[in-house]
Amino acid sequence: MWSGPRNISTALLRSWGSRPDTYVCDEPLYAHYLSATDVDHPGRDEVLERHDSDWRAVVRWLTGPIPQGRAIFYQKHMAHHLLPDMDSAWVGSLRNALLIRDPGEMLASLIRVTPHASIRDTGLPQQWDLFQELLDASGEAPPIVDARDVLADPAGMLAKLCERLGVPFTDAMLSWAPGPRPTDGVWAKHWYGAVERSTGFAPPRPKSVSLPPGMNELHARCLEYYGRLHAARIRI
Repeated sequence: MWSGPRNISTALLRSWGSRPDTYVCDEPLYAHYLSATDVDHPGRDEVLERHDSDWRAVVRWLTGPIPQGRAIFYQKHMAHHLLPDMDSAWVGSLRNALLIRDPGEMLASLIRVTPHASIRDTGLPQQWDLFQELLDASGEAPPIVDARDVLADPAGMLAKLCERLGVPFTDAMLSWAPGPRPTDGVWAKHWYGAVERSTGFAPPRPKSVSLPPGMNELHARCLEYYGRLHAARIRI
């Protein structure tokens, strides 16, 4: 699952992690991303100490046997962690899906942490490139889910996603126990407070988003990518 930042990606991680047939992993390319860039995120040093920053070794694990003998390996990825100098051929060996969110809501949340965010920090160009590459390679578009659609109808959207991915849907995906998980990255304490208190998907709430004037150009560029992806999303 290739997501952008400030999305419901961790809630989806909980959802898939509630399946008895599924092993999940949390942003396995994050340490490489931090090592290869100058991005200063909370807990950076601990992430680099505790997680593998060799992307080639990580990819061997991601494409190898599924841990614990499970049938499904759900990988939560941030699209912007797929850096330009990385060979992405391995991605085509997996079944891929994309998670998108309204750019206004996403940017309003992102700039609190990354006030000088660029278009590539949003993951949207990378998601569009992945969509095109996967479509060109297989002739079949990868499924896209919009966060608002998932929150509005979790059972319906997850059932459709599972159908597209060729796996059975189960009601176990709709709820989970609160608290941390051993599969969470060490960065969880900085980011996952709300998810750790949750027990399921919260209904969407209308949001009035006001971005600083300096974000208007970035917002417009995000809308271009989002609009293309949104048009191809799963609908019920």
